[in-house]
Amino acid sequence: MKILLLGIGNVLYADEGIGVHFVNYIAENYRFEHEVHTMDIKDGGTLAQGLIPMISQYDYLIVVDTVNAHGVEPGEVYFFDFDKAPAEIDWQGSAHEVEMLQTLNMMEMVGDRPKTFILGCTPTVLEPMVLGLTPRVSAAVPLMEKTLLKHFDSLEFSYERFANIDIHSLIPDSYKRGVE
Repeated sequence: MKILLLGIGNVLYADEGIGVHFVNYIAENYRFEHEVHTMDIKDGGTLAQGLIPMISQYDYLIVVDTVNAHGVEPGEVYFFDFDKAPAEIDWQGSAHEVEMLQTLNMMEMVGDRPKTFILGCTPTVLEPMVLGLTPRVSAAVPLMEKTLLKHFDSLEFSYERFANIDIHSLIPDSYKRGVE
């Protein structure tokens, strides 16, 4: 099985960039191995529809992004099967050029969407032109990390933490990364 860990978000809009920052953090700190499965980690930025050719090459997708939910505080972490989203997830708009939700739904219509999970964090106010994360979303990173690693345990991946790079040290150069 080919697995893609995909970070989505606009790094110029504070918490909206958590998906991108988080996958860069995971890539810089961990090495993953599996006897059969392969995994790639990609920064998808705000490309959404432009990612379809890449995403369709995978069997299993974990999208890391902001999620909007009714009645919850900023910094709440969600992990769910895309086909079984919790009722409080409202999928309202974000700062992406084309919504990732629409992209995944289009892929489903033509049978190209891999099995999809969402690892999301509820953002605070998305302020324009702020490169960084608010304290509440920063505080959610350890739970997001634990949740992701637990999921990889369930897929029988082995992993090694080979570095201890803080997510905040990666943010100033995050705009230089992206889909190859």
